[in-house]
Order: sequence, then C-alpha cells, then structure tokens
Amino acid sequence: MGTVTLGVSIAVPEPHGSLLQERRAGFGDLAAYGIPTHVTLLPPTEVDSAALPAVRAHLAAVAAAGRPFAMRLSGTGTFRPLSPVVFVQVVEGGSACSWLQERVRDASGPLARELQFPYHPHVTVAHGIAEEAMDRAYAELSEYTAAWTCASFALYEQGTDAVWRKLNTYAFGGGVPGVPAQGSPVDEHATTL
Repeated sequence: MGTVTLGVSIAVPEPHGSLLQERRAGFGDLAAYGIPTHVTLLPPTEVDSAALPAVRAHLAAVAAAGRPFAMRLSGTGTFRPLSPVVFVQVVEGGSACSWLQERVRDASGPLARELQFPYHPHVTVAHGIAEEAMDRAYAELSEYTAAWTCASFALYEQGTDAVWRKLNTYAFGGGVPGVPAQGSPVDEHATTL
C-alpha cells in the first residue's frame, strides 16, 4: 500500500487564515499556497497507509477528550538562527495546544514520534526565505492580532505536489478534564494589522 505523509493541526479560521497566507506569499515564501494557515499539533509524519483507520480512530478519541478553548495570536517571533522561521505568536491557548499535541503523539498511538525541537505553538508566516524578507515579515506583522474559539483540529495529507489537503476535521467532545479552560469565548472576527 505504501506510505502517506500526514500532519495534524488547528486551522486558523477566516478571515485570518487567508490574510496570513497572502502575507506569507507576499514575503516570497513559495510554499504559502500549499500550506493552509495553522498551528501544528503533529509535524509532517510518514505513516503506512494501512494505518489510516487507526489514525482516524485515535484522533477521534483525542478530540472527544478535548473541549473548545480561546486562541489568541499577537505579535511575531522567530526561531532564527536555529531554524529559518518567522511566526505569529500564540499568546492564549498554548497550554491547550500542548495538551493536544502530546495526546496526538501518544506513545501508545499510531502517530507516536519524537520531535526535532521542543513543542512551541505558533503560526508560521515565513520559512526558508531570504533574510531580508524574514526581517520584513517579523517587522510588518509585529502588531498583528487575531482571536477565536478553537473547537476542533484536522488531519491533513501532503500530496505528491507538496500541497496539504484536509482529510477530516475532529470537533472537541467537550467534557473531559485535561484541556485547561482558557477563558470565555472571544470575537472570531477581531483582527488588526
């Protein structure tokens, strides 16, 4: 059957997702249109395609144990010089993202894996482009803010064309303790540039 490359992430909703994707492309990041704007829970991971039913069942169980939480983005950060990435910071919802990614990668599950770097929730807005363009992304989005209530995450597959496509969305079940309460719901359309 072969392998597939999977990723699990929280989609940044509209209008924020498209706006950040356009900005990423505008900085010269050619991968922008092949990667939906997101907060990663599982980085690209090769999985035997026969394991897809187990992956789907595992993610459904993770989602059932979660509950909606407030997400807020504000300002920029970078992983340079360690990694050529500029990102918009997750300033609220980070602990819930950490809880989720640990369960997605659980050692007893079909997506068990070690990470190359410690987990740090963020939204990439520039990756592997010229330093001047990275500096521009860092400066131009330094005042960016967005907020919404996160109620789900999604499973994506990377195609041979390097484009990530959504396979399924997993809504939170909403009752089991574990994902810490992050405050009250926020305005899904609040954004500034």
